[in-house]
Order: sequence, then C-alpha cells, then structure tokens
Amino acid sequence: MSDTRQFGINITAFQPNQCLHTNNNKKEAFVTQPRYVLAIDNGTQSIRALVFDEQGNEIAKSKVHLEAYFSKHPGWAEQEADYYWRALGEACQKLWAQGIVRPEQIQGVSLTTQRYTMINLDADKKPLRPAIVWMDQRKAVPEKPLSGLWGFIIKIAGLTNLIEDLRAKARDNWQAQNEPEIWAKTKHYVNLSGYLTYQLCGELKDSTGSIVGYVPYDYRQQKWAKKSDLKWKLLAADRSMMPELVRPGELLGRITASASAHTGLPEGLKMIAAASDKACEVLGAGGSDPHIGCLSYGTTATINTTTKKYSETIPFMPPYTAAIPGQYNSEMMVYRGFWMVSWFKNELAQAEQRKAKELGVETEQLFDELLNQVPAGSMGLMMQPYWSPGVRQPGPEGKGAFIGFGDVHKRAHIYRAILEGLAYELRSGKEAIEKRSGTKITRLRVSGGGSQSDAAMQLTADIFGMAAERPHTFEASGLGAAINCFVGLGIHPDYDVAVTKMTRLAEVFEPNQLRVDLYNRLYKEVYKKMYKRMQPLYRSIQDITGYPKK
Repeated sequence: MSDTRQFGINITAFQPNQCLHTNNNKKEAFVTQPRYVLAIDNGTQSIRALVFDEQGNEIAKSKVHLEAYFSKHPGWAEQEADYYWRALGEACQKLWAQGIVRPEQIQGVSLTTQRYTMINLDADKKPLRPAIVWMDQRKAVPEKPLSGLWGFIIKIAGLTNLIEDLRAKARDNWQAQNEPEIWAKTKHYVNLSGYLTYQLCGELKDSTGSIVGYVPYDYRQQKWAKKSDLKWKLLAADRSMMPELVRPGELLGRITASASAHTGLPEGLKMIAAASDKACEVLGAGGSDPHIGCLSYGTTATINTTTKKYSETIPFMPPYTAAIPGQYNSEMMVYRGFWMVSWFKNELAQAEQRKAKELGVETEQLFDELLNQVPAGSMGLMMQPYWSPGVRQPGPEGKGAFIGFGDVHKRAHIYRAILEGLAYELRSGKEAIEKRSGTKITRLRVSGGGSQSDAAMQLTADIFGMAAERPHTFEASGLGAAINCFVGLGIHPDYDVAVTKMTRLAEVFEPNQLRVDLYNRLYKEVYKKMYKRMQPLYRSIQDITGYPKK
C-alpha cells in the first residue's frame, strides 16, 4: 500500500467506513472515526503487523524478516522463543513509526502463527530450551507396542504403523527420551501461539484454532482429549502442561503493561483469539463455504475446504479446527510447498539474485520471466514434490523426484516443473477431499506468497481446469485473524456478515483449454502413476542409505 503521507493527506479522512451526518437545522457535519484492528501474523519466514478496517482494507503494514531456524544436527530445526517475541515488538514499533495509524486507534488485536512450533516453559513460564520448529524431523526411539485392550484394538484396526509414527514424531516423546532433565522441569508445553499470547496478555491460553500437531487434542470435539483418551498413553505430556483453550473470536485477555512497553499497543487492549496461519488464511480468502477450495502457496502448500461436518479425507487423519468456531478445515498438504521456490532461489538462481539486488526488488519477482520462457508441460520434465516424508501420503519412504530430463532442459524448465508438480499434487488433494466429503469444489481461491505471481496463477487455472481466483489482499492469513477480531469485538455480528464485508476478489485467471488438455494428459497418464511406480525404489534407497531415517 502506498504511503499517502507524501501528498500531505491524512488517510483517516478518507476511509470507506466513514459516514457523513448532517443536521439541517444546525448545518453541522461530523465524520465517524474508522475502526481498526491489528493482526499479528508470525509465519515461518517473517512476522507482519497488519492494520485492517472493518471493510477488510489493509490500512498499514510492517514486516520483519525471520531466520526460519537454526540446526545443530541434520534434520533439526530450532529457534529461540524470545527471538519471535523480539521480532513481534520490532514489527509493531515499525508500524507506529510509519505514522499512518496511531496505537490508540486500534480497537483490538489478534494473533496468528505457524503451526506446531513447540516451546517448553518452566514454573515461571520461562523458556527452557529453543523452540522446536514445525520443520524439525527428529524422531523418538520406537517404544514397546501397547499391550492389553488398546494394543489389540490398534492391531485389529491396522493402525500399528500410524501409532508408531505418532509416538516417534511427537516432540515431547523425544524430549522425555533425550532431554530428561529439561523435560522434568517443563511445567507448561505450548505452541508458539500460546507463548506469544502469554507474552502479550499474561494469560497462558491459546485458541482451539491454533492447536495442530502431535498433541493430546480431540479434533472432533475441539478440546483437549478426555483423560481416558488413548493419546495420553502415547504422549509424554500431561493435561496440567497444556494451556487453557478458547474458541476463535473469544477473549484471550488484555495487553499487559510490559507488553504495552514492548509493542506500543495500549495497555488493557482486548486480545481476541484467532487461529493458525493456514486456518486464518482460508477465512481471509473468503473460504467459508465447502464448495470453495482454498489453495495456499506458502512455505507449506495446502488445499483446504471449510465444513461444519467432521470428515477425515485420509482415514484416521483428522481435519483441523477452522478459524470459524465449531467448523473444520479438510486439508491436504505438500509439506515443503513453496519452500521449493526458496530452494531454487538459493541453489540455482544466483543470476536472478544479482539482478534483483541491482533493481532493488525481491528475487522472486523475476521468476515469472523464467516461467514464461518455458511452454506448459516443461517439455516433458515432471516433478514429484515429496521432498519430505509423510505418514500416509506419501509414505515414510517418500522422496522427491524429477523425471523426463533431456538435453533441452535448463534452469527455467526446472522452475516451471517445480510449480507444475506442486499444482498437480494439490489437484490430487482436491480430488481426495471431494471424494471423501461428497462435496464438489466449484471455486478455487489462491493465496499465500506464491499467488503474487500472475504466471503461477495462470498455471494453476490450467492444471485444475477451472478459474483461479486471487483475493484482494496477499495478507489473507492476517485478514482472517482480523475477521476473528472484528467478530469477537462485536463490530460484525457474525462470520457470514464479516466474510461478506471484508473479503472480495482482485483478479480471476481463466483456464486456457489447449493447456488444460495437455495438463490433463500429463496429470492422469504420468503424474498419478509416478509415486506408486517409484515407491519400491524409494524404499530401496531408504534401506541402502538410511535416509530418510526409519
């Protein structure tokens, strides 16, 4: 958004939600003041402080880049908890320094963060060790299978591998095995969202919409699991360690004096619960209807729908809690998503990095030129985006692959093949959601950093064979958190009204039928067959090399 201060204009005088009232007798006029909320979005690669009005207009924004993680060992991903808190304060202070919005104009604040970044706190609620970031791949040593009735049920249901995977990937189990002294001192075990909420309002609370990962959460009931639930037997954490949960749109607390000094936010300001970054992104993209498929082209690429019905797209893999209270997000994900664009930039795009530096722009802005150099289908180069193993899709042996290389292929072909592979996989996710839910996806919304590319949007429309709709703001996750805040404050009466008033489309990219036909054949005749045929080879590679670790 351009800074209108250069023209000497006070932008608060021209907000769309202002009303002019005239008294004919007194011939007086007054203008109602705009109502703003602050949405804080702590993603993987940056933290943003965003001000929205009640029409969903982005009024002001500041951004602080983050070092995603540091790694002491291969596969580890950690970051200091206080690093996020310092960056949050910096983002807020940078926002006020712009002079566009004053802190006292803010009606409330909401927070959305990356998912499953876990933090250990002691009895004084101080971090005991660095946060374990969601990308971390360490695993606990397999434990003896459960015996008795639970063991019998697990075996009969064919869930042995799934249960073993859960126990291995749960960070609390790894900590109990490898850092017993730290784990013994851990009195509170919270998501990044819970930690930052505590820092902001002094309350050890979190939103149900932020609880994602290997934690004892009942996704169907949207609350911590009952004492009798199997999850408590599989995980090291106990109920006393977990924060109090409230639903999106409910009050978390008020900004404390210390948080006010750190952020510049007024002391006593209401903090309203939002949800995870992906859940908020779906809401901010206007995805409140099960017929709308919401693609997120972020570090993790996902496709989501929002539904009132609990439905497991992959059996025994629950839908996540949506940003709309009481509803669910049916999600299929590509774990390494648009992280692959960062990989490409770092490993193969030195020329574009130099040019971007000369022009004073982001490197990714130059990638559309690469994309447009190559025809649809990348001249037969195909990419399978399983660059990290999964549980069931892909299996734990999963690997990424490029096939179809020829002497014609250059860097531009690799880049296009990466984006095409991501879109193929998300199309596969769309079809899985439709099949399991029985609901046809008729509209496609695309948000996240990757949606800023017109070429990527067109490629998406062509591969899905349907119009790709771009929301009016790239900050869809921040907008979703703002919607939660406006509803929670009572400024909008409910989510239907808020979504109608605060979300809208910017551009729509229609599919090109010739490219649709080409992509349909590549998708059905090649892509859908790749994993099944290569899976035995992936298993052999895993057995021979020990990577990925079993």
